[in-house]
Amino acid sequence: MKRLFKSVVALIAAFSTVGCCSEGCADAQLSKEDAVLETIMTRRSIRDYKAEPVSREQMAKVIECGIYAPSALNLQPWAVRVVDAPDFIDGVTAIAVAQQPELKDDPTFRNIFRNASTVAFVACPEVSYSGEYDCGLLSENMMLAAWSMGIGSCCLGSVVPIMMSDEAKPYLDRLQLPEGYKLMVGIAFGYPEGDVPTAPERDASKAYYVE
Repeated sequence: MKRLFKSVVALIAAFSTVGCCSEGCADAQLSKEDAVLETIMTRRSIRDYKAEPVSREQMAKVIECGIYAPSALNLQPWAVRVVDAPDFIDGVTAIAVAQQPELKDDPTFRNIFRNASTVAFVACPEVSYSGEYDCGLLSENMMLAAWSMGIGSCCLGSVVPIMMSDEAKPYLDRLQLPEGYKLMVGIAFGYPEGDVPTAPERDASKAYYVE
């Protein structure tokens, strides 16, 4: 068992030294397996972005990878809405600041979506066999696909209460979610501003073989 733990820790340590995978990282120098492992092990939650929105061509690839996630009974119980309209981003931000004025105390603050100019909202049915779990799989697929193309991401559960507030109803309505669906999470997408953060230490003892 100790040998297993040491192997996992060594693997995490080895990949933590690898830089961000840019688009086309699965080139001749990396096998398909290496490219996948590098993407998984180097992805970080990015909390500051350049002002440039992600191109819609790149987001189309990200979404396609998302909807290829597995889902129970292949129900695909998700609704994904991508927003890159400045008036939407700024409008929701204004509501957030009115609710939480301390947000403006941060000199780097530009918007409530960690300064991202592209946001994907993920929703699932209020009553569902495994909708929340399936939407988690979809979200992870999208974030890993984005990272493989040099695009950062960050799950933002904190934006859900803002979007569900009375003040933000016009913006929630603009998402045109199917009837009976609930907003699960917002995911910021964008090109990282500054250095990519290092990964917090992982506790390898939480996963092991049962003999």
